[in-house]
Amino acid sequence: MAYNLDQIDSQILGILQTNSNRTTKSIAEALKMSTSPIFERIKKLEKEGYIKKYVAVLDNKKIGLKLTVFIGITLQGHTRSYLEKFVKEINNFPEVVECHRVSGNFDYLLKLIVEDIEAYETFIISKLTLLPYLGNVQSLITLSTGKETNAIDLSSVM
Repeated sequence: MAYNLDQIDSQILGILQTNSNRTTKSIAEALKMSTSPIFERIKKLEKEGYIKKYVAVLDNKKIGLKLTVFIGITLQGHTRSYLEKFVKEINNFPEVVECHRVSGNFDYLLKLIVEDIEAYETFIISKLTLLPYLGNVQSLITLSTGKETNAIDLSSVM
């Protein structure tokens, strides 16, 4: 049976999305509860898959990755084999931080983060265009970012 989120679970998830490094004690204090039930709820949320993992969000520019590119990909064929091969290959490219199968004009939308335009060109020439089942490629280079978050507003789903 699926675990149903309640308001306290939603608040815990909201806090952890803001700072996953918060201690159970500080979360309990924020929610005016004792530590044990909060600890148990967090473990349950992890076990049920609501919390997939804990990560540190890095500043791309500080580590030298100054260019973000979105790439729309159309494949030559749409068989399961083409799709599976494409995703398998894309997962081998560390520059690709997201890969989404989409509807519309493209089959896939990739998010790529690299050092600069030269690194992007190298990726296109030495990796992406070598895929034999690749059809059309359209790139959108990010000029600036107005919003970037991984946090989900849980009030819209509760």
